[in-house]
Amino acid sequence: MSSPRKVRGKSGKDSERDESNLEDRNFQKPVPSQSNKKESLKKDFEKKINSEKVKPPQQNFPQKDYVYLLHKAPGSDSDDNTWLDEFFEMERDSSETTEPAGPSKTPSPVLPDDSTRVALGKNKDYINASYIRIVNFEEEYFYIATQGPLPNTIDDFWLMVLENNCNVIAMITREIEGGNVKCHHYWPYSLKEPLELKHVRIFLENHQILKYFIIRMLQIVKKSTGAAHFVKHLQFTSWPDHGTPASADYFIKYVRYVRKSHVTGPVVVHCSAGVGRTGVFICADVVFCAIEKNYSFNILNIVTQMREQRYGMIQTKEQYQFCYTIVLEVLQKLQTLE
Repeated sequence: MSSPRKVRGKSGKDSERDESNLEDRNFQKPVPSQSNKKESLKKDFEKKINSEKVKPPQQNFPQKDYVYLLHKAPGSDSDDNTWLDEFFEMERDSSETTEPAGPSKTPSPVLPDDSTRVALGKNKDYINASYIRIVNFEEEYFYIATQGPLPNTIDDFWLMVLENNCNVIAMITREIEGGNVKCHHYWPYSLKEPLELKHVRIFLENHQILKYFIIRMLQIVKKSTGAAHFVKHLQFTSWPDHGTPASADYFIKYVRYVRKSHVTGPVVVHCSAGVGRTGVFICADVVFCAIEKNYSFNILNIVTQMREQRYGMIQTKEQYQFCYTIVLEVLQKLQTLE
């Protein structure tokens, strides 16, 4: 995910570089509130949500939009199942069959569209990865959605990171889930021994294990030039083998921390096939940015934009529902403080 920029002009990049102290991090500088009441609400919200190292974003959202979204969101008392109708309508509009949704099955690869695929090197070599650009409220968010590396694609994966000057990777899977390999291990196992590949050498500089995700600081050295590039690798470890996370709060904090960590290039996002959980992450990130800035948003529009650029983004109705669930949780917490 790139830092959001106006479609008609680029905005500044986040200059936060201190990787060693999570205690002092804030997720995003909040937009100035329009009243003392809103300022007080934001302060109370920050104190109430949690006391963990990785802190939640300070958020502000117009009350008029609470009502619309709470009625529309799954799990509310309303009989309006608009979110479900939206999902099945998108499925009916698709002319192809998505990969098996069952987590115990080995997913068939989802191939990138030629118009958005990431091309490697001067020869524009193939990798299963797609550029994703989401426009919301005149701001653009930039990602690379990709398949989790395979044993024979690890070198290509890191070349893609280097060529696109990416500084953060969001990995939303464990290497093995339900007894099945979901993603090959593509970083060093220890601080002492680098991972040697054909074109690059990867060093694990540091790592920190949190309750629901792992932070790894990696250095990638291109062998042909000796140039070094640093990447923050953020692996969400709390997505269950079946369904969606039981705690929306964990995923909310993870998405916001990834966003704060971004400095350059598109954010690389992957799960196993690079469509299901990857799509949920991208949708959530765009929505959280909109909430933070008091911008309007439309989940159906965001998912539609993703699917136009990479087929099958957000695979199941449960994943689509989870997008609404995490938004609902944020909005309900804000509403209870009013």
